[in-house]
Amino acid sequence: MKKTNEVVTGTTPRRRPVRVKLQRIDASLSKAYPPDGQGKVWWARLMQALGTSSSDFVNASLFQLQKAAQLPCGGISEVAINAALAMIEAAEPQNEIEGALAVQMACTHTAAISILARFGGSGGSERRVAALASAASRLLRAYSGQVETLRRLHHGSDQHVRVEHVHVNEGGQTVIGNIRTQGGKRAQLVGNRTFGDDEESA
Repeated sequence: MKKTNEVVTGTTPRRRPVRVKLQRIDASLSKAYPPDGQGKVWWARLMQALGTSSSDFVNASLFQLQKAAQLPCGGISEVAINAALAMIEAAEPQNEIEGALAVQMACTHTAAISILARFGGSGGSERRVAALASAASRLLRAYSGQVETLRRLHHGSDQHVRVEHVHVNEGGQTVIGNIRTQGGKRAQLVGNRTFGDDEESA
């Protein structure tokens, strides 16, 4: 029997992302509280999702997410904040640096989608459409860069070094490289043997 706090994706069960409920204070600020009333467990999960042990970092992050989730000429979208928290938790930040980057990723994604949504049915001048397209493009490039930065923080920079060995017997001379023969054909000299365009090295 599946636990109620797990979601099955493929063959690997995942715990349901942490969520918040919002109590409106004014048009630009809401207070977050646990949806199930379990305050200590909920706060610990928020800390884990953001990769921190600092309550101040959690509070600051929730405030930043509220600003990003504020609807035009409206209040703060609870759905948008919970979607952002799901994205942040999926990034699995291990410290505040990665947590801040995950928050930026969620906010950048929200901003890009908000701009893309303005294209639908509103028309507008060519200048306006070009400005929206440019802004969306910059945000999407920024998001891709943030994803790559997070990958490098998690796994490090991958460097591949190719090493080739050439064995030379005592007293021998070896040259490796492309040369031109007297007939103008390209050839490759490896050791004491020359391989031309119409000859394969064995």
